[in-house]
Amino acid sequence: MLTVLARSRTLLRSIGIDQYMMLLILTALFASAAPAQGEVAEWLKTINFWAVSLLFFIYGAKLSSATIVSGLTNWKLQITILLCTFALFPFLWLVLNPIAARWLPTAMGVGFLYIGCLPSTIQSSIAFTSVSGGNIAGAICAASISNLIAVIVTPLLLSLLLPQSSNHAINPTVIFSIFKQILLPFAIGQLCRPWLSVFLNRQKLPMTILNRGSILLIVYAAFSAGAVNKIWSRISTMELLITLALCLVMFLVVMTIALSAGRSIGLGRSDLYAVLFCGSTKSLATGLPMAGILFPSPNLPLIVLPLMIYHLMQLIICTLISQQTKQKKNHLHQELN
Repeated sequence: MLTVLARSRTLLRSIGIDQYMMLLILTALFASAAPAQGEVAEWLKTINFWAVSLLFFIYGAKLSSATIVSGLTNWKLQITILLCTFALFPFLWLVLNPIAARWLPTAMGVGFLYIGCLPSTIQSSIAFTSVSGGNIAGAICAASISNLIAVIVTPLLLSLLLPQSSNHAINPTVIFSIFKQILLPFAIGQLCRPWLSVFLNRQKLPMTILNRGSILLIVYAAFSAGAVNKIWSRISTMELLITLALCLVMFLVVMTIALSAGRSIGLGRSDLYAVLFCGSTKSLATGLPMAGILFPSPNLPLIVLPLMIYHLMQLIICTLISQQTKQKKNHLHQELN
């Protein structure tokens, strides 16, 4: 029995589904079965606010300003990634929206637009770039800048692309709320970096627990709201399959165009890996807390569901690509030796 469990765990990990992804899925299922309600839900909202603020404070305290400056010098790489993140994705939503509008609930269609307006991942895109032998400094810079400007760019893009008559139209005043919860703690963290960075970089396990624990709390709160408002009774199996298909199409199209654009402007192999992993991924860590501010409605679980599916899909595909690239590099190194 233990052998079967070990093999199953190895198989899941080989396709990008690790313990953390299993915890995300289990948290969503648990919230649907035993949702937080009433006073517990209010306490959870307060805890989530401070957990996310602390998380971005730590991001700021750990991130080297010199890394950002060095990465900025490669302007071709940075512009390509930013265009993929904040221009190509929203354009794809305009192409795919008629399908989503026809076959999916309105809130899930908004969820696909929300994916398009979000920044790149930080940890996973950098990790994939590193494993593949890509430009790590460029990836760190691109992912960090993407998340910083998203505080303003994401709500502005949503305001422009969502009809004002929509029930999900964005109030421009939410930019201040996002600034207060995300950008301000990050800026304070940067100021405190000289005193905290060495200590925080040594605390890998506590930082991982805080990072992933914060996301799990947000997932639990969002899916609890969905269960309380009986959201899941409005989603069919066919709608879930269509969501999976649209996420896959969006991801593969962006990867293809990102690589083609990088090659066309003469980026080297290491830069292409940074473009591939930073330009096609979307941040769950930034997206979930921001969604709670931007969409304070009972439909929030439906809006973030496409993001969670997209996030799981990007981890699986990027893991496969990075592992395959690493194996090819090792094989070539053995042949040369």
